Amino acid sequence: MTQARTPLLRFEVGVDIGGTFTDVVCRSDSGEVRLVKIPTTRANPSAGVLHAVQHMAREWNVAPASITRFVHGTTVATNAVLERKGAKIGLICTEGFRDTLEIGRQNRHAVYSVLLRPETPAFLAPGALRREVAGRMSADGTELTALDEAAVRREADELVTAGVRAIAVSFLFSYLNPAHERRAAEIIRAAHPSLMVSLSCEVDPAFREYERTCITAFDAYLKPVIDRYLEDMERDLEAVGVGSTLQIMQSRGGVASSRIARRRPVRLFLSGPAAGVIGGSMAGLAAGFDDVITIDIGGTSADIALVSGGRPMIAAEGMLDGYAVRVPMVDVNAIGAGGGSIAWIDGAKSLRVGPASAGSEPGPACYARGGEQPTVTDASIVLGYLDPAYFAGGSLKLQPELSRQAIERKVAVPLGLTVEQAALGIHRVVNANMAEGIRFVSIKRGIDPRRFGLVPLGGGGPVHATALARDLGMQKVVVPLHPGVLSASGLLAAPVEHEAAVAFHARLEQATPDDLARAFAALDRQCATLMQVENIDPGKVEVRYYADVCYVGQSHHIEVPVSMQDAGGEATGEPADVIARIRAGFHEAHDRIYGHSAGGPMTFVNLRAVHQAQATGERPLEGEYRPAAGEPLKGRRPIMTELSNGFVEANVYERSRIMPGTTIAGPAIIEQADTTTVIEPGWTATVDAVGNLVMTQGEAA
Repeated sequence: MTQARTPLLRFEVGVDIGGTFTDVVCRSDSGEVRLVKIPTTRANPSAGVLHAVQHMAREWNVAPASITRFVHGTTVATNAVLERKGAKIGLICTEGFRDTLEIGRQNRHAVYSVLLRPETPAFLAPGALRREVAGRMSADGTELTALDEAAVRREADELVTAGVRAIAVSFLFSYLNPAHERRAAEIIRAAHPSLMVSLSCEVDPAFREYERTCITAFDAYLKPVIDRYLEDMERDLEAVGVGSTLQIMQSRGGVASSRIARRRPVRLFLSGPAAGVIGGSMAGLAAGFDDVITIDIGGTSADIALVSGGRPMIAAEGMLDGYAVRVPMVDVNAIGAGGGSIAWIDGAKSLRVGPASAGSEPGPACYARGGEQPTVTDASIVLGYLDPAYFAGGSLKLQPELSRQAIERKVAVPLGLTVEQAALGIHRVVNANMAEGIRFVSIKRGIDPRRFGLVPLGGGGPVHATALARDLGMQKVVVPLHPGVLSASGLLAAPVEHEAAVAFHARLEQATPDDLARAFAALDRQCATLMQVENIDPGKVEVRYYADVCYVGQSHHIEVPVSMQDAGGEATGEPADVIARIRAGFHEAHDRIYGHSAGGPMTFVNLRAVHQAQATGERPLEGEYRPAAGEPLKGRRPIMTELSNGFVEANVYERSRIMPGTTIAGPAIIEQADTTTVIEPGWTATVDAVGNLVMTQGEAA
């Protein structure tokens, strides 16, 4: 009689590399979830991925060969721009347009600054590396002047001699007719096969010359860096026995195989923060909230985003280091406020917090690693929110006396306050900064944050959650089961997604449903090709369509959803209904955002198709919630909040032991390995069936 063999478990792994910690979540096909935070190796971020694989094999007995899905969120693209560590590139433009990248737009954000800072990224391709060639398309896409192919070859040769590793090509009106750009790419690649080339007709096929040139230059700037980073990571994972395809989080909130991500590196901006928003939206849905605001508070920054109807809000353009980058991304407002944010006194003797951060090296004063500046984490220690012996699950022992000394020396004495008053002041200032960041992503869109739930994540999110919600008038807070590593969990919850766009210039009254259908069909073919590379079953792909619309003569457009059935497919009403609904959707969105809408003529700007599919089918964000055995109440300790007159005694609970249905009244502290949740007086918290901590504000708050 043969003994039945135990089926081998398979695992999905999400690894999110942050500035302070690399978060790792490992989920088995039986639903068991394990997590760990590993210090980030700043000199070589990809080493953190290997450390994660080694940790899983050593501590959890997870064989690399049993990993069937490996998803990664990275800040490499963002950091390459912030640190100016991209590749040396050249830019080839239409004759007469060489300085488009440097001229930019007349918009200036710091109009009252005495010293004006350039707001165009001329560092991408300085003047000597920007070249122009003859050849011209007209505004309707017809050829006016043939491309000077000899000039293309000559300029490319000279740029290579100058040491460039990539070339960006941006010709006038190439979004209408890309023939010249594609021929230029053929010439360059034939002469220099190892050189990387970025074409504006592929990176951003939309009108506005500066924006299209800018994002194409960024693509070329990042391409060698991202290509090497992901190629090395693929090789390292293969060397240790991980056979699954490496997937990368994109800025829109979907994942793609590294093979595709290497082709389109500009889509990796905000890769890490996007994963946190996906995780927060899934946690909100699990708790019954379609509309939430997520705030990811780490060591250096707080990333804030709005989720409406269960979907993160997407911005067609974002800001990176002060530069406008036209690439679709989760609309995240990042501010310099986190656990490592440094408190300081300005010239007017006012208390300020951030944006400078102590980071992880040397870190807050309580880390005892040489840091002497008081931080938000030091204030949390003084106020009693954090247990010095249980920080990060006890992996890092804090020194509270160093926190008191730093706050006393740098804040309390200069302002004539006690150490406790100064610590509370630090929290009030940083909370005010974050509350203003939340207003920025909600009220600026015409959305009242009071009807949304707040989902805090990151190591610091639950510490500040009730104070922020109270300030904003929000009644509900949902703290996920593992908020400290929710970005890594979000990687596993994110769908495979690909997006394609095309310029579509037509007045609404002149466009027909058939025109839309033909344009969307072409976009569908592009997305379907990318999905084939991902080995996704076409029957599992969800397709959505959007149109960018504006009033005639208006500078900024608004994205409006479009139903494909109305666009010449299986019509559900009169053929013109799709145009009428687009018009109505634009009026509603314009009124919500700007407070008014007009009856003037409107025009299409771009059309967009988004193809999306769950990589492993519909799954909950976490495994089944199974509380650990034991008494959840660990003890009591004094804490100070804005709502208490001095210190008050708060019950301290171990979250992993709290049973579903349990209700806890504030003031209270709930501790877990990846974060600490502060429940202010006047708030109650209830553990729901899937392990979320749902906090409700009462009248006393």
